Amino acid sequence: MPTPADAAFQALVAQGNRARFTGDVETAEGAYRRALAMRPDNAPVKANLGLLLLSMGRYAEGWPLYEARRALGGPDIPPPVGTPMWRGEAVAGKSLLIWPEQGFGDEIQMARFAPVLRDMGARVTLACSPLLLRLFRSLKVGVASNAARPPKTNLCVMAMSLPGLLGATLEALPPAPYLRAPAGPRRGGVGVVWKGNPEHPNDAARSLPSPEVLDPLCEVCELVDLQTPVGDFLDTAARIQGLDLVITVDTAMAHLAGALGVPCWVMLPAHWTDWRWMRDRTDCAWYPSLRLYRQEAAGDWGPVVARMAADLSGGEASAATPHPGR
Repeated sequence: MPTPADAAFQALVAQGNRARFTGDVETAEGAYRRALAMRPDNAPVKANLGLLLLSMGRYAEGWPLYEARRALGGPDIPPPVGTPMWRGEAVAGKSLLIWPEQGFGDEIQMARFAPVLRDMGARVTLACSPLLLRLFRSLKVGVASNAARPPKTNLCVMAMSLPGLLGATLEALPPAPYLRAPAGPRRGGVGVVWKGNPEHPNDAARSLPSPEVLDPLCEVCELVDLQTPVGDFLDTAARIQGLDLVITVDTAMAHLAGALGVPCWVMLPAHWTDWRWMRDRTDCAWYPSLRLYRQEAAGDWGPVVARMAADLSGGEASAATPHPGR
């Protein structure tokens, strides 16, 4: 039977989760911190508070807390056993394996740190999903498939730990674009991705119910369907570099476009917006070529599409350029 202390702890966690869902970040932070005062080693609460702080741009506080994610487990392929983890010490002259975690978009986002470590003197091998292998070779570091036997190295580091270990802040991120790919045929038009991976925990909120939601855009531009992948990410990179603009929900396509410097508009849900898009901003510190369009009410994509259609039809010379953030 739960004790009064158990009940109080769970009540604080529930309050923090509800407040985070509705965007009440102050209440969420207070609830999570009170819960951690009761159970300082609780990994889920530490990770959730870390994500909350990251979404507020408080990276120095958020990254260390987000390290608790590693205690939660998950579907990721585990890193090689027996290789010491890098903790931020000098890496000059040492071999270092960067191990991927989470989804394609996360791999693309964190790949920018591989050249940073190379320039610090490390012999870097970036492990990645097989579909990213050819694209990541443009980073000029070693690249290996995480589905194959990993190479032996002096040190290993989880990809999502890199920003914290390297002291990344909103004002000091390795710049984008940082990936390169041969451009495909120039065809123009606006490429669209209207749904993401159905296994994503927030996919019901972030994906459109159907592609017809984007029909108002057809009156002002030619839409190009990018929903069905063709080849690997290098092939996709070539396709989108031949377009005028990409419009996508929060998927790996947004990261790919941003990493290549391709103009991209990202449609974001009202609730559980991912930490990297922050709050109330129309720009993105990680990717200058991105512009963010946010729902005002959960499930209501109509006003979002209307704003995009107005921007496309308004003759703005900078329609594909991010607006200044707050």
